[in-house]
Amino acid sequence: MVIDFSHRQSAHCETGVLSNLLRHHGLNISEAMVFGIGAGLFFGYFPFIRLNHLPLTAFRIRTGGILNRVVKRLGITLTWEKFRNPEKAMAALDMKLLDAIPVGCRTGAYWLSYFPRKYRFHFNMHNLVVFGKENGNYLISDQVFPEPVQCPHGDLMKARFARGPMPPKGRMYTVTHVPSEPDLQKAIRQGIKEVCRTMLKAPGPFLGVKGIRYLSQKIEAWPQKMEEKQAALYLGQVIRMQEEIGTGGAGFRFIYAAFLQEAADILKNDQLRIISDRMTGIGDLWREVALIGSRICKTRAGETETYAALSGILKSCADQEAGLYHALLEQVVK
Repeated sequence: MVIDFSHRQSAHCETGVLSNLLRHHGLNISEAMVFGIGAGLFFGYFPFIRLNHLPLTAFRIRTGGILNRVVKRLGITLTWEKFRNPEKAMAALDMKLLDAIPVGCRTGAYWLSYFPRKYRFHFNMHNLVVFGKENGNYLISDQVFPEPVQCPHGDLMKARFARGPMPPKGRMYTVTHVPSEPDLQKAIRQGIKEVCRTMLKAPGPFLGVKGIRYLSQKIEAWPQKMEEKQAALYLGQVIRMQEEIGTGGAGFRFIYAAFLQEAADILKNDQLRIISDRMTGIGDLWREVALIGSRICKTRAGETETYAALSGILKSCADQEAGLYHALLEQVVK
């Protein structure tokens, strides 16, 4: 049971899996285009939601949101199944492979034995594609790796039924319809408008550009309100969510810049290329936040690398992103 499936490494599992599945079914679409149409770019700082007893910072929309928006906007049909019985779930997967259908699966990343042990962590929304089975091992296109990998039956079953927050419950999905000529221009405009609306007009102080400013205020106050160790833990959580969990804040902004480059060609709008360059510069600012923040956490910071300096960079990120989204709206609503 081996399907002729083309594996491409990507920056993020959800966008990479959908891009690869759609390419297999004849729609040549990049990961960046999937991310942009799916309006994946986001920011939220939630002091009232705790992850490992520390506030949650989010740099992309909720898990599954990109996938759902893309299939809706492009007229694609994605068929989902979930299971209570692990053996039945694996049997259903095998039947799809016998029918030469590559299958997207949600899994608990910690239980995927092909991950080096030091890189495993409990995250139950990791997407991958199963495209074959040989000698009891499943052939897997996992976007984290440059080449396809193999996973034993028992390990994949455990990953598909991992326990904890947001359990995958054996969920799997297949592409069952792709239109011959999807309206990319309309989908691109819809995706851009949604990102701009979310980042500029989301209610409350915790989301979008307002959320970035809110976080900058919090970071500036941490050294005065907390002991040094606790402030470093709070800052480390932000950096971890930015750079290690998923693709990271700067990484998502670089992907969005690539999307705008492609959108410029499809919409025949050179202004989007200029805005793309601006987004790349903003991504560089977020990388600077991570670099200085990590030095502070490791007590290796220079004299000018302080919580106040980080706060200033974040304020600049917020100002530049606000201007960029306004410029984007001018291009897609005219």
